[in-house]
Amino acid sequence: MFSCWLSRLYWALSKPTGRTKPLIWSSLSRSLVLSSQRRIPELSSFVARTNTCGELRSSHLGQEVTLCGWIQYRRQNIFLVLRDFNGLVQVVIPQDESAASVKKILCEAPVESVVQVSGIVISRPPGQENPKMPTGEIEIKVKTAKLLNSCKKLPFEIKDFLKKTEALRLQYRYLDLRSSQMQYNLRLRSQMVMKMREYLCNLHGFVDVETPTLFKRTPGGAKEFVIPSREPGKFYSLPQSPQQFKQLLMVGGLDRYFQVARCYRDEGSRPDRQPEFTQIDIEMSFVDQTGIQSLIEGLVQYSWPNDKDPVVVPFPSMTFAEALAGYGTDKPDTRFGMKIVDISDVFRNTEVRFLQDALSKPQGTVKAICIPEGAKYLKRKDIESIRKSAADRFKQEVLPVFLKASRNWNSPVGKLIMEEQGLQLIRLLEVQEEDVVLLTAGEREKACSLLGKLRLECADLLEAGGVVLRDPALFCFLWVVDFPLFLPKEENPKELESAHHPFTAPHPSDVHLLYTEPQKVRSQHYDLVLNGSEIGGGSIRIHDAELQRYILATILKEDVKLLSHLLQALDCGAPPHGGIALGLDRLMCLITGAPSIRDVIAFPKSFRGHDLMSNAPDSIPPEELKPYHIQVSWPTDPEAEKSSLNHPCHPES
Repeated sequence: MFSCWLSRLYWALSKPTGRTKPLIWSSLSRSLVLSSQRRIPELSSFVARTNTCGELRSSHLGQEVTLCGWIQYRRQNIFLVLRDFNGLVQVVIPQDESAASVKKILCEAPVESVVQVSGIVISRPPGQENPKMPTGEIEIKVKTAKLLNSCKKLPFEIKDFLKKTEALRLQYRYLDLRSSQMQYNLRLRSQMVMKMREYLCNLHGFVDVETPTLFKRTPGGAKEFVIPSREPGKFYSLPQSPQQFKQLLMVGGLDRYFQVARCYRDEGSRPDRQPEFTQIDIEMSFVDQTGIQSLIEGLVQYSWPNDKDPVVVPFPSMTFAEALAGYGTDKPDTRFGMKIVDISDVFRNTEVRFLQDALSKPQGTVKAICIPEGAKYLKRKDIESIRKSAADRFKQEVLPVFLKASRNWNSPVGKLIMEEQGLQLIRLLEVQEEDVVLLTAGEREKACSLLGKLRLECADLLEAGGVVLRDPALFCFLWVVDFPLFLPKEENPKELESAHHPFTAPHPSDVHLLYTEPQKVRSQHYDLVLNGSEIGGGSIRIHDAELQRYILATILKEDVKLLSHLLQALDCGAPPHGGIALGLDRLMCLITGAPSIRDVIAFPKSFRGHDLMSNAPDSIPPEELKPYHIQVSWPTDPEAEKSSLNHPCHPES
């Protein structure tokens, strides 16, 4: 019926009516799609229940319902609480002889057993309402009950307030998923992804394209997982991102691509990373940096959860140089102040030796941060720990300076500084009576990097003392732009590597420097930062084959044969294009306030990259390796061998 009506409507709208016809049909079809998606979802269609546990209210009084769920707990064999994904409801266990079989089932079934109950929705007796439960005004008077599956004794109770080790949670992930917090995290993730699809596909004409998982090694970037093939000496690689494929889709004329992409990086043991992760991958033709940023701002705003404060656009922006100078990092947390201030001019004529030495060098500088009420909240051991950390990790000295010269643990140098330059420091840093100034000197980039880390450490210490600096309900988005195109390699500073990836286009104003001073070239790379975490990164791409070949071969010294397919494609009329990838796991982690990205992934790997539930990775018999022409080379070092035999369920795995 609907399809017939829609066909007639389309036929009527297809009659020649001038230039407005395509716009009318486009707008109408769009509204039809969106209106159908805005319907309230039917949560009990196709299944054995009539309602979910969490949806019942006083408006359901007198209705006969059938519920399915887990027994959360039982009280005095009179009541039990039934739980499903949507919430909790109280069930009254019948006590009369005629319902003995029902009582037997509900009283003898262990906690976390799965049951089906049918009964009438009734009001709770006066005074027994529970305002803390959404269903707290009603209960179910049971008529029939069925035990669907009994539960054995579990390794932990399914209660959010009970603390469990992460190793235990990962080992029994299928039980951990029953918690209300994990249910909330995964359902919110699903809702946001659906809204993103709606925004990209329905509102802006993007095409969802799946790209291959088996690919070949890509030069530069993160280390990739290697997959053997049946051809001797030939291996696939798991892509760390669909970067090349999405550029090739632009060459192929797809114009607007997106994908909820699975990506893989063999980065070893890193607490904030997963070997497999998900990103919202986007690429567009004929776009510039401003266009990509506007798209992403609209995407985030459109998909933002309803239970959070609305996102305000446009997002602020700062250059890489400004971020490093003010915050000591390229992903600044702008929810609080304590910005780095250059105070070099104050100490041009100082008598403090280490400041004199620093300023005498070409890149020498003196930088400082002001810790509000630091004298009140930081203990002496905290200051000493900060100084030791700076000396051990950065080989730099940090001086604490107090406004009160009488402070009994103010250093002699600190007292001298306050006597000589106190008034200037107070003016530049806006120092109050209980504040502490942390001062360091040295090469500009190192000094900023050190103070950037100390800024975050001091924020942790202040918040441990009860100061609210980083409001968890506040979401501060920030664009960081104008990154360097290349960075010196750590192992050989005379050689350069890509700061982002080798396909990033140089800044139009700096193209001429590629051939003379490539280390000074800025890129068209942009990062999206949220509360001090990078949640997205992208760039305008190189669409000229000769420029791409020059950067790969001459500057980066890479083997261009590995990318011959891409270079050939760029020579076949590649449009200007650019894109971005949003890290879905990290974005969801920040939105939900989860302590780890593992709390927003259904089946994550452990810190060491193990699946504690299935014990993956696992060994393979030699006969199964034979078709792939590879064999295992066991470590000869006793410690390494001992490590390789460690069970992956170890708590630190």
